[in-house]
Amino acid sequence: MNAQPEVSTDQLVADLKTVVEDAEALLKATSTLTGEKIQEVRARAEESLRQARVRLTEVEEEAMRRAREVAEAADEYVRENPWQSVGIAAGVGLVLGLLLARR
Repeated sequence: MNAQPEVSTDQLVADLKTVVEDAEALLKATSTLTGEKIQEVRARAEESLRQARVRLTEVEEEAMRRAREVAEAADEYVRENPWQSVGIAAGVGLVLGLLLARR
């Protein structure tokens, strides 16, 4: 069994955004520090931050594309099989109703 909870794409994107914001704040806070080693570390951090932003944008675009595809597939299925869709929805509603009634 997997003890770790599943993490959604939305949560990963939100976490990555937080990391990017924190890194930007850290870079701003250290902007007044001087020295060759500090400048080298800042340059690497800025490049990593730039790459993280690019990757974050790619992940968001991919998630949106997949969500659109799923929505279109569901819409197409419902249009092609309206009675099956109604039956499935009724079954799911019944099961949820029974589960909630137990509480």
